[in-house]
Amino acid sequence: MAFTGKLSSISRQEAQALVRRLGGEPASDVTSRTTMLVVGMERAAEDKSAKLKRAENLNAGEPGRIRILSEDEFCRLGGLRTNTALSERYFSLRQLRELYPRVHEARLRALHTCGLVRPAERTNADTYYTLADVGVIKQINDELLQGRSFRAAVRERLAARAGQLALDFSAARGDARPAKVVALRRRTTRKIASSAGQPARLRTDNPEAARAASFFLEGAEYDEGNEADQERARVAYRRALLLDPTLVPAIVNLANIHYAQDELVEAQALYLWALGLDADCFEAHFNLGNIHHDLGRYEEAVGWYRDALRLNPAYADAHFYLAVTLEKMDRPDDAKTHWQAYRRLAPDGEWADLVKLFSE
Repeated sequence: MAFTGKLSSISRQEAQALVRRLGGEPASDVTSRTTMLVVGMERAAEDKSAKLKRAENLNAGEPGRIRILSEDEFCRLGGLRTNTALSERYFSLRQLRELYPRVHEARLRALHTCGLVRPAERTNADTYYTLADVGVIKQINDELLQGRSFRAAVRERLAARAGQLALDFSAARGDARPAKVVALRRRTTRKIASSAGQPARLRTDNPEAARAASFFLEGAEYDEGNEADQERARVAYRRALLLDPTLVPAIVNLANIHYAQDELVEAQALYLWALGLDADCFEAHFNLGNIHHDLGRYEEAVGWYRDALRLNPAYADAHFYLAVTLEKMDRPDDAKTHWQAYRRLAPDGEWADLVKLFSE
């Protein structure tokens, strides 16, 4: 089976996987062995002429030899959703760009992050929204046309939704990335980042410490992988700690795995254990701030974030999450200092577009 043109409903890799599940073999070109050709909805003219023409020539000599399907027909054959079907039920991002140009992509991402809108479906080529979300986007676009600031429009809707000003940056942990943690990565010099952000040597002064260091490095190879890799990392860190219970980097990385899996009680206990061994462990302070923020304990979160910034004032994400927390506490003047610090420290950072909107 071959494909021509750009697929819009699924990626080329997903399409090839579907072909294999259906018992076929994906090919890059139309040959004498080809039995089916799928035409992408966003096909390029030159691609069409190259592959469709050959398929048509082969069919001319032997009618029906190659079955030519549209992308929608192929997706329905595999039981997959199509852009055509989604367009009948939802509003696409492309439509919203045309209808409400003032709510450009950076502002739309801000609305996602605040929890005011949430995509109903995503495909390879587009994102789809419900009518309720379109209503929010239209209202904000209209207010921007009238000269109102984006920040003021967002604040009003958040206040109306919650009965108070509450920037819900973690409304759906399942849909968004969890708050970033500082990963302790393997260094080529066999050093790791210490809690204070400076290189610290793994202890190798006795056989047990050397084995603990080896298990730590094994864990560090896997702790940002898939679920199976994270389980391997968890086991490796625990083995390291059985040999050296004072190995703070292993404690922190093990806590990070628990945190990423929403096991907040276990993560909190491990971060506090790390602080008992090293009161200046930056990662523990920062991640305890994340935990208290996620649990809605904003006063405690502010304290932990401030402690983290005392240890590492150049860590941009700590400024970001402190600003988010202060906004939730209706302290925008205090938050502004940290919005601005993030912009200064990470002008091209992950949250740069959002921070720009709230720091002006």
